[in-house]
Amino acid sequence: MTASETGLSSGVTTALGTAPSPGAVPAPAPSPASRALRLVVLGRQGSGKGTQAVRLAECYGVPHISTGDAFRSAVRSGSELGAKAKVFMETGELVPDDLTVGIVEEYLAGAGQHGFILDGFPRNVRQAEALARMLAPARLDVVVNLEVSTEEVLRRLAGRRVCTNCGANYNVVDNPPSVPGRCDVCGGAVAQRADDTEEAIRQRLEIYESATAPLVDWYKEEGLLATVDATGDPDLVTERVVAAIDAATGSL
Repeated sequence: MTASETGLSSGVTTALGTAPSPGAVPAPAPSPASRALRLVVLGRQGSGKGTQAVRLAECYGVPHISTGDAFRSAVRSGSELGAKAKVFMETGELVPDDLTVGIVEEYLAGAGQHGFILDGFPRNVRQAEALARMLAPARLDVVVNLEVSTEEVLRRLAGRRVCTNCGANYNVVDNPPSVPGRCDVCGGAVAQRADDTEEAIRQRLEIYESATAPLVDWYKEEGLLATVDATGDPDLVTERVVAAIDAATGSL
């Protein structure tokens, strides 16, 4: 069923009700949930999706699961699916939908059985339909779509730095590592991605939009979508996201 959307001055648009404005005071941590949260985070590259997903996982006490985590786990396990995925990963090709779905399903059966924050999956409507089948008769609680302009994405990605060891994300403008060039998580080297040029970024954004615009519409029709303004300080964005989630779930 499609719910009516409500535009909110707090920077949140939701198909699930009205989210309270977080105001100038940091949003309080949600109370312990009576059941685990099942959440998908959508957002173009540079929207802060990875940063917010990690924060939400800590906030709600459920694992942050990225497709990269799932792929690496499958490869390490030596499973048949992992061996197939490794071929695509080593050549830099996109892992096909059917293989991605199989790997994510295996991973969710373990790490995600008591709730999850999904980051990087689903990427298209076909994957979203597969996820719905995996969870049935349960369903997702909410899908957060982090909205940010192309100009802001270009600014952020120009300053993006990534840990070469664990993949943690930083930004020299608004989220630098505590020690320049060193990861706060593992101590590994923090460097700029070779493909973070303006031309490459614009191309990736075009690909994302073509695949994800139908996905956003699909989740809106399902009554699960909450679009959040992802501009500004990361702490303020987190407040907006938490407000949207709590409005959608009633804090579970």
